[in-house]
Amino acid sequence: MELTRNGSRPSQKGPEQFFTGTVRIDPIVQAPEPSRVTAGCVTFEPGARSAWHTHPLGQTLIVTSGLGWTQCWGGPIEEIRPGDVVWCPPGIKHWHGATPSTAMTHIAITEQLNGKNVEWLEKVSDEQYRANFIG
Repeated sequence: MELTRNGSRPSQKGPEQFFTGTVRIDPIVQAPEPSRVTAGCVTFEPGARSAWHTHPLGQTLIVTSGLGWTQCWGGPIEEIRPGDVVWCPPGIKHWHGATPSTAMTHIAITEQLNGKNVEWLEKVSDEQYRANFIG
């Protein structure tokens, strides 16, 4: 058994090439082989979002606070709230983030395939992001 103490792993800033706006990533799980599980707690400030991306083995998001949006390529923007669980199947192009006025935090759970858990694509444009915004 391995116990990792709270505060022993530093928070990271979401890299600008993969995120728009202010994003903080707090690592939760990076299980050693043969496990493939990774998990992180991701906080998006208002207006912040991920770039479009896919996951080789899918992704589960558990919204823990705030108000967010998520979208699969070609589909509608969906509102996500605390307690919502989002499953994105393998290879599906999607993004997720906060709404323009409210921060959002979720736990992101993925599995690695050949050491990789995400394929980053282009950034979500302001037009794509605001397509759901009224006001």
